[in-house]
Amino acid sequence: MTFGTFLKRILTIVAIGTLAACSTKMKPEDFANQDPRFVLENYFSGQTKAWGIFEDRFGNLRRQFVVDINGTWDGETLVLDERFAYSDGEKDRRVWTIKKVDDHTYTGTAGDVVGTAQGKSYGNALNWIYDLNLKVGDDTWKVHFDDWMFLQPEGVLLNRAEVTKWGFHVGTVTLSFRRAETDVAAASALQRAAE
Repeated sequence: MTFGTFLKRILTIVAIGTLAACSTKMKPEDFANQDPRFVLENYFSGQTKAWGIFEDRFGNLRRQFVVDINGTWDGETLVLDERFAYSDGEKDRRVWTIKKVDDHTYTGTAGDVVGTAQGKSYGNALNWIYDLNLKVGDDTWKVHFDDWMFLQPEGVLLNRAEVTKWGFHVGTVTLSFRRAETDVAAASALQRAAE
């Protein structure tokens, strides 16, 4: 076998693997019939708290954090003021401005987000795609987030985001959200009204 033939076979295998991976990637529409229905602006109106971890590409736990979120919805725009407290004492803040385009589509911006985030929501799921300028020591890396949220019964929201750079897996962020107790009844009523 010549080197050219060998190279063609390798490229064919890679291409087939890439196409197979693309064809099986989950889509928000896959969850259209799943309950409870997740309506982003209803869930995040008011006070929400999240607990999260970041695992590197080898599965090592690198960071743990808590996020306090204040959300306001004016009928067109959702503003999320997120306050991060990391277990090592670092604090951070991100303010999202999110527009609802239609029943299934959202766009969003934030200070450290590059360009505009794109979101699609069906059933109990939301897929949020964006690039972020991430502080890493004294450097800043532009990384890509493929962020999935899944609403569970009793108001628990699970979030898992794959973080990549130049197409390579950097790590995974996992969060669990819970609305403030005073807002749970109101959120449940809003969710039921949306269904």
